[in-house]
Amino acid sequence: MDLSPLVSPALISALILAGALVLFVTERVRHDLIAVLALLTGLITGVVKPDDALSGFGDPAVVAVAAVLIVGRTLELSGVAARLARYIMFGKATYSLQMAMLMAVGALLSAFMNNIAALVIVMPLGAEIARQNKKAVGTILMPLAFATIMGGMITLIGTPANMILSSVREERLGQGFGFFAMAPVGIAVAVVGIVYLAVIGWRLLPPRRGTMEGHAAPWKVFELTLTHAVELSRHALSKQLHTSRTRLLRLIRRDKILDWPQEGRLKRGDKILLLSRYMPGDVADSLEVKTAAPLPAEHEVTAHMVVAHGSPIIGERYDAITHRSGGALNVTAGGPRAARLKQPLGGIILQGGDQLFIRGQAADIARFGTQQRLLEIDRADTAPVNIRAAIQTVGIFVLAIVVTVLFDVSPALTFLAAAAAMAALRLIPAPEIYKSIDWSVIVLLAAMIPVGQSFESSGAAKMVADALAGGLQGSPLIVCIAAVSGLTLFLTILLNNVATALIMGPLAIQLAQILDVPPDALLLAVLVGTSSDFLTPIGHQNNLLVMAPGGYRFTDYARAGALLAVLVVATTAVMLNVRFG
Repeated sequence: MDLSPLVSPALISALILAGALVLFVTERVRHDLIAVLALLTGLITGVVKPDDALSGFGDPAVVAVAAVLIVGRTLELSGVAARLARYIMFGKATYSLQMAMLMAVGALLSAFMNNIAALVIVMPLGAEIARQNKKAVGTILMPLAFATIMGGMITLIGTPANMILSSVREERLGQGFGFFAMAPVGIAVAVVGIVYLAVIGWRLLPPRRGTMEGHAAPWKVFELTLTHAVELSRHALSKQLHTSRTRLLRLIRRDKILDWPQEGRLKRGDKILLLSRYMPGDVADSLEVKTAAPLPAEHEVTAHMVVAHGSPIIGERYDAITHRSGGALNVTAGGPRAARLKQPLGGIILQGGDQLFIRGQAADIARFGTQQRLLEIDRADTAPVNIRAAIQTVGIFVLAIVVTVLFDVSPALTFLAAAAAMAALRLIPAPEIYKSIDWSVIVLLAAMIPVGQSFESSGAAKMVADALAGGLQGSPLIVCIAAVSGLTLFLTILLNNVATALIMGPLAIQLAQILDVPPDALLLAVLVGTSSDFLTPIGHQNNLLVMAPGGYRFTDYARAGALLAVLVVATTAVMLNVRFG
């Protein structure tokens, strides 16, 4: 049903995009599904041509994003980045200096690998620095999250949004961004941000106790299995548990929750779901009934871990950890979400941010945590580094960057070749190759690219650009840059940064043409803005990842991030004005 002869294509395109924005903000529908719905609506209404509908899946930016995710995951699994991060643990430096150096390492890592992976690597080190200096862990985790977000502004592969803006530039201006084209402004923003966070920002955060605080034993949920039938009332069992300050949550029989039998007759194999600060073995010892308590074997430890957002085990059940580790590890208890659910542990589906207590050999836990993106809260062990594999991984990665920079080869080609070489040399396990790709981001990109193109080709982008130009006409370049960067920053608080780049990239070029200013000045302003959500925990996964471990509330992000956002916009405007003015 082509409506373009009846209604202005610009109006149709603008309405489709506005509808998508509303759905993005509500967060009631998956972002990738919203993008597909927007694409289908554009196709039905005629603003997206059938020949262009699937063009996004073959766009070089989409290929580049997928390849970079594979390469970054291989680099993460090599253990080199984690080992590098440990070198900045200086015991004699001041807290602010240690924090600044760790943030700098986090920013450097995130310039070349996934932001989440960079944060997962430096978080345990940050917690250790805070403990050594007798500070609340919450004073360092949010600054680390912000630093790893800012590091993504430094290189072309720092975030998917950077590659999208490069693709927009290539399509509209004939050539994409160079690998380090954004480095001058990105480095300046990162330096200013790190200095602010190390000197002032962390002091604005309230010293609340988060899940990474090691001073009190954390609450844990676990199951004890009865080895013999017994007649026991609920009151009698609760009285026994009282000595270890343990709470009875549920009685489970054959993986089903039961009401307590009136006659108190419990069967062999029944499980009792408990909430306690103590370990399962300690609680079992305090009971007069016989249970099969999961006791650690010799040289085994129990690690308190958090499932990072983007972990491959998200969506699976607790026993997936045993299967994926080849039986080397077992989940002995769950964390706060398990306590809220009060369900048999075997039926709980893992989510990002879940806390787990995993038992096994320390080396196995460290290796598994690196592979599956589980953050170990209580220790900062790193997986052992395979020197030969690490040299090959880093060598291929550096070669891809050199070829991209010196020979002006598309990142889609160089990093696709790098990913293929790493896979061929088995530097990344075969199952990890496709699991390392965030397919929801790929679908979001591929579906939104034609929608974004229709926004420009229909004339809607020019209409919006004309309206913005009306308010900025005659303003100095520095004001125009600040306005565009600030507007992008506001949008990225509400939207996925990829969606923001797809909307603001073409708009920035149109606005630059109307105002007769260098397009790169406004495009780079957009690039910085897409990576500048410092005001909410929901705008970027790194902000969400540190929320529970740091004990943060929603408003804490604005307390430390509001001034940072102003500094970022101001630094961007000054740097780009000097460069293009």
